[in-house]
Amino acid sequence: MSGIVVDGNRVFAAGGGRPFDPSLPAALLVHGAGMDHSVWALQSRALAQGGRAVLAVDLPGHGRSEGEALTSIEAVADWLAEIIAAAGLSAAMVAGHSMGALAALDLAARHPKRVRALALIGAAAAMPVHPDLITAASEDPAAAVAMITAWGFSAAAAIGGNAAPGLWLTGGGKRLLERCRPGVLHTDLAACNAYAGGTAAARRVACPTVVIAGSADRMAPASAGIALAAAISGGRAVGLEGAGHMLMAERPGAVLDALLALD
Repeated sequence: MSGIVVDGNRVFAAGGGRPFDPSLPAALLVHGAGMDHSVWALQSRALAQGGRAVLAVDLPGHGRSEGEALTSIEAVADWLAEIIAAAGLSAAMVAGHSMGALAALDLAARHPKRVRALALIGAAAAMPVHPDLITAASEDPAAAVAMITAWGFSAAAAIGGNAAPGLWLTGGGKRLLERCRPGVLHTDLAACNAYAGGTAAARRVACPTVVIAGSADRMAPASAGIALAAAISGGRAVGLEGAGHMLMAERPGAVLDALLALD
């Protein structure tokens, strides 16, 4: 979708191959640290074909969106509330992955009228980042990309298993992170590391919520995702056996099924 402007900066949002129609039930899809809208390629197309108005956004400073990367999870959440309004929507189903899940959680807690339903993917109430990774993101981005790629995918995904024949899961993830603008990955990881409001936010969420967790996730362990779901009134956990952190790529069908069941 073109034409969205927030704080004077143009925002890019992919629509899953269908023109954006604000009269349809809307789905706002929020990527993780150092990534962009393309992580939702399979889910966004299926949701759009299924009659939803899709906004798979690039956060400020990411992908095709203008502006500087936001420095806190709370700032990202406020920006998401502005995006929903700027798109002509009163509310949306909001799905976030990793850093995007923290922002979606905070959005639902502090801007409840903007969130109709909530999906938190590869999420935990707190997502501390290893100091070596934060340092690498600042001083040696190539090393940071290698760390995230190694930690983010399950062992099975590292040797194959892409749902799209001929594509390489870890190679694709690595190339995506390598496209990140200088300094953005460090800003994102520092924001995740600093966010301390997850548990309090979870207690304030009142909309239907699903937390999708991979049993082999080394960045947001499944046990933390299950605990997050338990902290949300009516929250539900969906576990994906053997899956790592990059769930939209590793288990695209299961993630889509969980989104459709939610909304």
